[in-house]
Amino acid sequence: MIRPSAIVSLRSARPSGFAGVCGGALALALLALAQPLLQPVARAQDTPQTVQPAGTDLNLSSVKTLLARGDAAVASGNLAEGRRLYDLARDASRRLLGFYRDLSGSFRGLDARIPREMDDKGREALTLLAETNLRLAALFRRQNQPEVAIPLLVEVVKIMTPTNEGGRKAYQQLVELGFVVTPYTAPGSAAGG
Repeated sequence: MIRPSAIVSLRSARPSGFAGVCGGALALALLALAQPLLQPVARAQDTPQTVQPAGTDLNLSSVKTLLARGDAAVASGNLAEGRRLYDLARDASRRLLGFYRDLSGSFRGLDARIPREMDDKGREALTLLAETNLRLAALFRRQNQPEVAIPLLVEVVKIMTPTNEGGRKAYQQLVELGFVVTPYTAPGSAAGG
């Protein structure tokens, strides 16, 4: 407990006038600066934190959800909302693809399980990116904007290759749009090529 006489002695010890005002202001400023330092420090093991909370767009299932929501919006005729959701799915797929590649490269030669997992997730993100591009291209074709659809279709052919069903589908749409003339028939198919 603080004695009242101690408070009186502190009051009498303070300088008066300009020096007293400046000293008091300096003390308040130092106290304000030191306030964050006086707060208890949380230990990392006491409060675990995640970088990305659950339910955000930085996982493969969220990208699939965005695609499904975009499909529903387009089916109901809300093309602007469908495009917005497809764009979000496309951006998230690209980010995920980059993150998975970075992690895979960081662990290559250290622990084979991690690069293998990241490569698998990267392939899935790449497939989702191609699916998103196909949906966006179909939306742009529906809106009579082939000039916007063509780069998306070319990207699908590039990332999926024409030997993959998605790549063949994208190339066929490029033929339909008149961007390319020569049809592609996969080797071993009935039509020959």
